[in-house]
Amino acid sequence: MIIDYSELYERLRGTELEAWIEPLPELVAHGLRPERHGLLHQWEAGLAELPSIENNAVDLKTAVAATGESFPGLEETLQTFHPWRKGPYDIHGIHIDTEWRSDWKWDRVRPHLQSLNDRVVLDVGCGNGYHCWRMAGEGAKLVVGVDPSALFVCQFFAMKNFLRDPRAWVLPLGIEDVPAAPDAFDTIFSMGVLYHRKSPIEHIEHLKSYLKPGGELVIETLVADGPEGYSLIPRGRYAKMRNVWFIPSVATLELWMKRCGLKSIRTVDVSTTSIEEQRSTDWMTFESLPDYLDPADRAKTVEGHPAPKRAVVIASK
Repeated sequence: MIIDYSELYERLRGTELEAWIEPLPELVAHGLRPERHGLLHQWEAGLAELPSIENNAVDLKTAVAATGESFPGLEETLQTFHPWRKGPYDIHGIHIDTEWRSDWKWDRVRPHLQSLNDRVVLDVGCGNGYHCWRMAGEGAKLVVGVDPSALFVCQFFAMKNFLRDPRAWVLPLGIEDVPAAPDAFDTIFSMGVLYHRKSPIEHIEHLKSYLKPGGELVIETLVADGPEGYSLIPRGRYAKMRNVWFIPSVATLELWMKRCGLKSIRTVDVSTTSIEEQRSTDWMTFESLPDYLDPADRAKTVEGHPAPKRAVVIASK
């Protein structure tokens, strides 16, 4: 398996994203330049080692899984791409038990969506593409995920080696690098991104620009308890994360979206993140949520902030 987007470029021909075909190769090359990612050669070698195995079945509807014969050494090759943060994946008898139970998040989001059948979808900050596969499993015509991490892109192509669905793609881009595409997407997801943006309202406006009239925007983010207008602004780190800027109350997030001109705004889920949903595993052996919480009071982070709570807010253009 190599990192090859030629099939994506062909799928873009004759669509509202055709203008992307010209700039994307240079943007991809820039996003995957070796000097930016010291272990890129190691990850590319891991991709080259992956076997071509026939599948008995692929499931993207209830999981992200491919079943078939086992292959000696496959688990060790897949461990080349440690740490695995988003998942889980089940590949030919190997269970990749990722840091996040991303399937739990999907189960909270999916029931509230418009049908994804035959829709063109953008997933911003998609990580290794776990939710992109699930969106394809819901019938999306094309899912474009964007994430600047080369490791996550390599993990995506490792899974693509087995799943082989041409509808799902992950590009090595941040949202600021994505070419303009006015009114091109039916559904846009921004999950786990907003609190990392210095200008959250500009982020919402930017996402809106890609959305078709009548299209659906899904924002999943950290939230804090408080009235309309309140945001938690950490002085330093939040749950050991450096780049957390604004954690709004739900009412504030809804107000931001309203001020951006979005309609039919509704909060469909608010959940406290549990240490069962985010934790260290054999596939992600670094610190995780239990290490980010105050050991004497798990309702607080180690810095004394309220423990992570996340909301899903959906709106239309």
